Amino acid sequence: MTAPHRHPHTDPAAHPEHRHDHRQDGHADDHGHDHPSGLKGWLHEVFVPHSHDAADSIDDALEASGQGIRAVKISLVVLGLTAAAQLAIVAISGSVALLADTIHNFSDALTAIPLWIAFVLGRRAATNRYTYGFGRVEDLAGLFIVAMIALSAIVAGVESVRRLAVPQPLDNLGWVLAAGVIGFAGNEAVAVYRIRVGRRIGSAALLADGVHARADGFTSLAVVLGVIGVWAGFPLADPIVGMLITAAILVLLWGTARDVGRRLLDGVDPDLTQRARHTLERTAGIEHVTDVRLRWTGHRLAIQARVCLDPDMTITMADQATAAAAHDLRHALPAVGDVDITTTAKPAHPAITGR
Repeated sequence: MTAPHRHPHTDPAAHPEHRHDHRQDGHADDHGHDHPSGLKGWLHEVFVPHSHDAADSIDDALEASGQGIRAVKISLVVLGLTAAAQLAIVAISGSVALLADTIHNFSDALTAIPLWIAFVLGRRAATNRYTYGFGRVEDLAGLFIVAMIALSAIVAGVESVRRLAVPQPLDNLGWVLAAGVIGFAGNEAVAVYRIRVGRRIGSAALLADGVHARADGFTSLAVVLGVIGVWAGFPLADPIVGMLITAAILVLLWGTARDVGRRLLDGVDPDLTQRARHTLERTAGIEHVTDVRLRWTGHRLAIQARVCLDPDMTITMADQATAAAAHDLRHALPAVGDVDITTTAKPAHPAITGR
């Protein structure tokens, strides 16, 4: 048997694992995804507004957290004004049903507070106990928001069934319609804003909060459509539309729970994994990519890779190769945080075996 050639600087026996931990911020290019077009594409965007693992994420972690906190603050103000406007209509119309819906909107607006706390905690440095930092608090907030969306679906469904079984007349229809329009407009504006920022910074939790606002907007839309149905001489329109809206919220719930659950289980878009592998394979000096692992920590993407280098490389050349690989990864993938590349030497000549 012919023994493989090993360079003294990259010999695995002398340097079993040559580790390079690159934590500098870089640039993340956008990348395209295939989407349905036309009406199907619009429906897909409304009901399944998933993040594509943050294709549009920005680079700097502190800036991303700052944008997340700003989005939460603005959302709280808009939803607060929406609920206040509905409360004014309640005072004028005296509708108990509208009062209950207004209280519901106020409570839903406050669900953004755990996400605000998560963004603040995510900025804290790692400790001896939490050595990976506190980015996962954001994913826990996303789990809480998923639970709130589920609660919205349950409340809407139970109320619709109750009104279908025991029809109740709607009073002050004009005021009810006005409150529903205000509720839908305010919640949908917040939903669009949260989803856009969530995609930009790579936050599944903020996306989930946007979906939560959209679910509440659908509930208000059900009120509007119900009033129109009653005016058209079909009093059962209110509970029937409510049941349809409940089904729509369940669709939103499924997509959001899937995305948040994947984050908690360290799932990523397979396209990101393939792009990371191809980027490493194209880096000069890297002969073979043994393993690539990606995971989200909050809204930052951590990358670990094990590669084999050209056996004729020196340690300095190996450092340059891995630095170039980390730089290329930050250009090829979104919201990259830590990049940890472990290198070993590849034999200069393959071993010859025989019987």
